Amino acid sequence: MSTQPTLRLRPKTDPRRIKRGFPWVYHNEAVLDRRSRSMAPGTIANLEDADRKPLGLVAVNPQSKIVGRVLDLNVEATIDRDWLSRRVENALSLRSQLYDTPFYRLIHAEADGLPGTIVDRFGDIVVFQPNAAWIDVLAEDFAAVLGALPGVNTVLKNAGGRARTLEGLDDASLIMQGQIEGPVPVSMNGATYLADLMGGQKTGLFFDQRPNQAFVAGLARNTEVLDVFSHVGGFALAALAGGATRALAVDSAQTALDLAQQGAEASGFGDRFETRKGDAFDVLTALAGESASFGTVICDPPAFAPAKSALEPGLRAYEKLARMATPLVKPGGTLTLCSCSHAAGLDAFRTASLRGIARAGGKAQVLRTGYAGPDHPMHPALAESGYLKAITVRFSP
Repeated sequence: MSTQPTLRLRPKTDPRRIKRGFPWVYHNEAVLDRRSRSMAPGTIANLEDADRKPLGLVAVNPQSKIVGRVLDLNVEATIDRDWLSRRVENALSLRSQLYDTPFYRLIHAEADGLPGTIVDRFGDIVVFQPNAAWIDVLAEDFAAVLGALPGVNTVLKNAGGRARTLEGLDDASLIMQGQIEGPVPVSMNGATYLADLMGGQKTGLFFDQRPNQAFVAGLARNTEVLDVFSHVGGFALAALAGGATRALAVDSAQTALDLAQQGAEASGFGDRFETRKGDAFDVLTALAGESASFGTVICDPPAFAPAKSALEPGLRAYEKLARMATPLVKPGGTLTLCSCSHAAGLDAFRTASLRGIARAGGKAQVLRTGYAGPDHPMHPALAESGYLKAITVRFSP
């Protein structure tokens, strides 16, 4: 008999969704009695349907709206260091096929069988975000697994972000193995980026936009580029590497712009790169007042709709951004609009963006719809894992 506690589905909760691969149990789908509510966040439990038939193993957090995260449909599995190692090795096998150099997202949460767990690799350094209570509890074991990977010397735990807050977790980041000194150079799409792995956004660099940046770089040849919400120069530096004549990066964080400038200089085109600090909407208004125009414009904002409750105002913000960016694009030029909002699906985001372009008088054709790179695989039963959308349009000459 198992000594693990049990989380049971309510009678009206259909267990077939779990059997077919859906990885979450919401708080209103489970029986939350005194015993289940008393489980410590991160407890591994047996999941049963309403008839007490076993469904698998889940990580329980009574404090979260996602009260159960499915770890394994094999009820005989043991969630230990060996189990973690097998999941990591499987993820590494895929990335080793995809990339010649070890710079990529190594673990993409549920899609790699490690719910709520993000790991990005920067050469001999890995940064992991334990965004769910269960992996936070097992952080020491997980860090040991990551540190044992070939070529890895340093393991960092990044505890920032909204997801940990929703799980009731702390925000204490730390070095769990090795050491790090300053920003890390990352070669990508012909440019060099400087990633702040301890103090930057998320894990320090956004690998997910790599294929979209490469596409835009091809369009940007011999054009002037405006990169709004640029972070450390994501689209701007790739465009300069692709032959753009000049790039202006806009961001509200001076620290990010400083890293972008350093990246431009390290890439050999610092003389063609400029930065402008400020609120994106204010800067767009100012550029329009200056009669500025660009052959290539990119807007890659943070999530305007991070939750369903923010969907409507988020879609209005995407529409406004498209409306304000459109007049800055030269005839024959391109505009790329991005969304990393889980709550805003592709159709809703695209509709809002195209409405904004139309309201600004733009006559555009859609060239491409882009997504995250293959190191950010989608979980087939979890639409949220396909969060990133990018649409590129071209305006009539």
